[in-house]
Amino acid sequence: MRDTMVHRGPDGAGIWISEDRKVGLGHRRLSIIDLSQAAAQPMCNENGTLWVSFNGEIYNHAEIHSELKTIGGHHWKTDHSDTEVILHAFEQWGINCLHKFRGMFAIALWDAKNRELWLIRDRIGIKPLYYSVHNNRITFASEIKSLLEDPDQKRAVHEESFYHYLSFLTTPSPQTLFDGIKKLSGGTWLKISEDGRIQEQRYWDVWDYTKPLTNISEDKIAGMILSELRTAVKLRKVSDVPVGIFLSGGIDSSTNAALFSEGEERTVKTFTIGYEGEYQTYQNELNYARRMAGEVKAEYHERLLNVDDLMNFLPEMVYLQDEPIADPVCVPVYYVSKLARDNGIIVCQVGEGADELFCGYSGWMTALKLQRLDDLPVPRLFKKIGLSCLRLPGKNMTSYYEWLRRGAEGEPIFWGGAEAFTETQKRRLLSPRLCKKFINFSSWEALKPIRRRFEEKAWEKSHLNWMTYLDLNLRLPELLLMRVDKMTMGVSLEGRVPFLDHKFVELAMSIPEAIKTKNGTLKYILKKAVRGLIPDELIDRKKQGFGVPVYEWFFDRLGEQIRRELSDFCDQTDFLDRVEVMRMINQGNGPQAWYLFNLALWWKEYIV
Repeated sequence: MRDTMVHRGPDGAGIWISEDRKVGLGHRRLSIIDLSQAAAQPMCNENGTLWVSFNGEIYNHAEIHSELKTIGGHHWKTDHSDTEVILHAFEQWGINCLHKFRGMFAIALWDAKNRELWLIRDRIGIKPLYYSVHNNRITFASEIKSLLEDPDQKRAVHEESFYHYLSFLTTPSPQTLFDGIKKLSGGTWLKISEDGRIQEQRYWDVWDYTKPLTNISEDKIAGMILSELRTAVKLRKVSDVPVGIFLSGGIDSSTNAALFSEGEERTVKTFTIGYEGEYQTYQNELNYARRMAGEVKAEYHERLLNVDDLMNFLPEMVYLQDEPIADPVCVPVYYVSKLARDNGIIVCQVGEGADELFCGYSGWMTALKLQRLDDLPVPRLFKKIGLSCLRLPGKNMTSYYEWLRRGAEGEPIFWGGAEAFTETQKRRLLSPRLCKKFINFSSWEALKPIRRRFEEKAWEKSHLNWMTYLDLNLRLPELLLMRVDKMTMGVSLEGRVPFLDHKFVELAMSIPEAIKTKNGTLKYILKKAVRGLIPDELIDRKKQGFGVPVYEWFFDRLGEQIRRELSDFCDQTDFLDRVEVMRMINQGNGPQAWYLFNLALWWKEYIV
């Protein structure tokens, strides 16, 4: 199991098995903090009553170490290992030690005194943690492929997750696309007792830590944003190996680069990806990235990709993903990670999270307008009549039919920052067997628990807060952060996410919606906070996401492979309707074909 993940830890490996052979921990090491052999894992405390194997970083480990030394009574065997801080913090405070940690982590901790195993995922879900309960045992790992080394682990599709995948491009936690394998949700822990009892608890929810900034000036809020972000970036510079920056030329990565370079004696290294040629669906941002690199006097590295790079990477992509992450941005993330690693960098800062926290997508503004229209006092009966009118001319496959359907059902219009297929489209796409199975079912079922927590806890139940909270609980951890983790670790590189420092997230969620959406300006308050830090030209230019020209490449060799793989998938499985799949491909719908293509490649790699 351990050595399926050499890419996650090429610098060392360890295994500990208890004397009674009931517990085993394995670890692959990517050495970043305290490079000495004393800091290797699995690691135990001084009397062997606690053992830990963990992936990630506790950025404030030095501060906690100092506090524990002041308290006294702990024996230290390393100089400054954050792993050892976890052990002694748990000794001192029990599971409540998690509230001291500022970082990203997947932790397995065996408490020999109480005969309990703890599995813990960081608050935001930056690091993945998978587990499986079967044959009277529990197995767990940072990657699913590790669990599949267990000969008793079955390989089968979890059909409800398959249904949700067609909505969200990923599977909502706690399920995965593998029947019998689950993933721990962000901000939760599992406690497994020796008698087999399993307790799950959410130890962090952003709404429990917000302090509404309702009577505070914009200028002061902007100052608070910049101050907290400066701290988050500084903490993520903590490393005993070289750290670099992924730079796209947008506000988020440019802010990272500017804050990172503050007080830095060494030249900052930045890494950028673009594409050979010009594409209608994606314009290169290289000139903006170069401009920002020049601004901070960085050592600038870039690589241009073409369709061959995509085609060559596909087998490796599917293997690294474990379960489909149907976001083509996995491709540039992998290549920019490789570019950094090839240039001697072991850790990189990335810009994920800012768009979700500060309303950075134009599509979000559209969703807000639609939701406000839906709020008008129109009886649901009229909405249902509207649906009938759209069905008659065959408009029931459109997005606006789906939005009206949600309104008629009393559901929010926004179901996440990335949607693949609408409920009606899925009905047409699924095989007759699955259509029958899911006849009275929708992907709203996956969102209900998140909505319930939002209604119970949010201090401002605004539409924007719902959108951010939903993406903090689904799209970010299970799609965007999963692609960062799998692609960076695929080349033995660690990705760090300053905008998703939990203290920064708590601050962002304390800001009223009206300030974030003022004047209909995307990222209004974040732009105000960073003005003067990065050039106005980068702040005021039109928003452009990090994309891939899948549409154009679809009409190149990629389209031929998609057709071939999906044809085989439909022949050999009973999940999709072949006629509908081929019709979609023939219509040249590249992005939607890509989502299904990912599924077919995954099935061939992991299930067959």
